[in-house]
Amino acid sequence: MIKKIKVAKDFSDVVGHRYRADGPKSGEEFREDFLEPVLEDQNVETIEIDMDDTWGYPSSFLEECFGGLVRKYGKGLIKSKIKFFSNQDESLQGRIEEIINKAKEE
Repeated sequence: MIKKIKVAKDFSDVVGHRYRADGPKSGEEFREDFLEPVLEDQNVETIEIDMDDTWGYPSSFLEECFGGLVRKYGKGLIKSKIKFFSNQDESLQGRIEEIINKAKEE
């Protein structure tokens, strides 16, 4: 099964910063409440994340979402199961890939 997540519709069109303590709609909240449950669902083979229609993404939000997933689940699973795209920001895919590649597995 493919699970599609549209950040602007399913989460928020104005995302926050890294941690919940930093304010609403944080990267930590998106990772823990949206991405991790789907990632752990054995019926979901692929997660497609549509990053369009937001007001942009702070680096801290992206690092906590995707770097946090790598720290918890490892690069292999994240790279094989999660696909993300943006038709509005050509640099976004490269930014996320760089975060995933730099994140240290725990």
